[in-house]
Amino acid sequence: MQPTRTLEDRIDELEIKASFTDDLLDQLNLTIYRQQQQIDSLVQQLVQLRRQMPEAGSGGGRNPSDELPPHY
Repeated sequence: MQPTRTLEDRIDELEIKASFTDDLLDQLNLTIYRQQQQIDSLVQQLVQLRRQMPEAGSGGGRNPSDELPPHY
């Protein structure tokens, strides 16, 4: 009867490993979901920042020689 018990032990061990694997997979999925939310938020922020930047050829650029130094 010893070989049957060993087989049962091995099955129990595999079931425990499968359970831990399921938990790990859930945690990884949650991590990926949160990272995707962060990426989406950062992309939206980047789009907003690009909209706020003046266009390169619109005359919004300043010439450093036209600016007075801070001590004047």
